[in-house]
Amino acid sequence: MKNPFGSDDRSAGLVRIAGFVGVVALAGVAAFGIGRAVGPIHNNSSHDSHSSASTDADMTEGSDMQPGGLAATQDGYTLQLDDRITASSAEAPIRFRIVDTAGAPVTDYQTEHDKELHLIVVRRDLSGYQHLHPVRDAAGTWTTTADLSRAGDYKVFADFAPTGAAGITLGTDLAVGGDYQPVPLPAESATAVVDGYTVQMTGTVAAGPGSMVSFKVTQDGTPVTDLQPYLGAYGHLVALRSTDLAYVHVHPGGAPGDGHTAPGPDVAFHMTAPSAGTYRLFLDFKHGDRVRTAEFTVNVENAPAMPGHQSTSPAPAHHGGH
Repeated sequence: MKNPFGSDDRSAGLVRIAGFVGVVALAGVAAFGIGRAVGPIHNNSSHDSHSSASTDADMTEGSDMQPGGLAATQDGYTLQLDDRITASSAEAPIRFRIVDTAGAPVTDYQTEHDKELHLIVVRRDLSGYQHLHPVRDAAGTWTTTADLSRAGDYKVFADFAPTGAAGITLGTDLAVGGDYQPVPLPAESATAVVDGYTVQMTGTVAAGPGSMVSFKVTQDGTPVTDLQPYLGAYGHLVALRSTDLAYVHVHPGGAPGDGHTAPGPDVAFHMTAPSAGTYRLFLDFKHGDRVRTAEFTVNVENAPAMPGHQSTSPAPAHHGGH
């Protein structure tokens, strides 16, 4: 399996305080069909805003949309962290702003899935995933704390929709000083265990046309049929590509209280990946008044072309031992 650190690996124990320079190059990911499933946490469907199915259905092969989170500046908006180098702490403060082309902080946002902005923090080795909801002051500064107790290079994603504008996901880097011990990506598996819950994934994530994936939640062998709504849905799924942390975020079809969506044990998503390669999937679900995250490693391949149709999906990424 390819190490997500690429050529920047360091041996365990290497003391490192590192700031990333620039943003990850976008070359090689320009053509794919990911629609609204990639990038913003929300969708702009005319149907229920908690369902990704209608927006995923609008995906077209050969779309020139870019995956979310690869740039700190996009569409006239920039994610600015107050500090891009910090000391390790279990409650490390994070302060940032979203600024426009004039450098003015944005203060008007649309509410998407119960929040104005969703913040994802994850270490570059795809460990330490956190889905946070910072608080904004009147001047446009957002604040929160994150568990940065382990040193290393982190990626911070801001997922939001300014009032009157399309949704966007921006990403920037955060270096946490200390004894840096990267961990290898866990082996590919369709089963995850967290806090006594077992989550079984069925279906295949493919690059190209969208596909269905479903997650069955059980507790001590018993199917969970009373999942609680979390941010207006029974589940939230984030996928990150191991090579560059390209960002995918989708929501399940249906919504709590719509009269036909069951609160478990199965939560189904319609999604696609921006390219072939190895991904880490993070499923947030709520039960017993607590949000938990089930994590999976998946190897994504290009979907086969339809008979008589020339696929415009991207060429397979170099698997490098996946």
